[in-house]
Amino acid sequence: MTEALIKGVGGKEPRIDPTAFTAPTSVVLGEVTLGARTGIWYHAVLRADCGPIVIGEDSNVQDNCTVHVDPGFPVSIGDRVTIGHNATVHGCVIEDDVLVGMGATVLNGARIGAGSLIAAQALVPQGMEVPPGSLVAGVPAKVRRPLTEEEQAGIRLNAEMYLHLAKGHAEAFRD
Repeated sequence: MTEALIKGVGGKEPRIDPTAFTAPTSVVLGEVTLGARTGIWYHAVLRADCGPIVIGEDSNVQDNCTVHVDPGFPVSIGDRVTIGHNATVHGCVIEDDVLVGMGATVLNGARIGAGSLIAAQALVPQGMEVPPGSLVAGVPAKVRRPLTEEEQAGIRLNAEMYLHLAKGHAEAFRD
């Protein structure tokens, strides 16, 4: 298996905390900042070639995700965020303690409030503002209801589980 592809683009270099995990086959290009203990999983692509991508601490971008920017639409992902397998995150803000479900898409200018859950396959349209603690689902996505405290705790637990998984995978690929 190959190492992660981590390269600068246009004079902008990635800044990766030494405790972050970048899986073999992941791609991190350009002005990307990865916080402590963040995990970038297999075949995930973070392409910051025309604006910054900043990911906070203890977050995870799972297998086959795409995170990209447009001019004027950087990406900001908070702490303890889970971006589920095959999701696309494009030019948006995702606050702390959010779960973006598998195959979901979040478009330019959207803002996902802290403690929210974006359901699998949801399409969050450009410019949508999601209130904190919301369940969002559908194509196009709509706020369905507030999340319970138990559901929000589950989001945090999922992020914590991925911290442990990343540690194990990092150890498996250590020289």
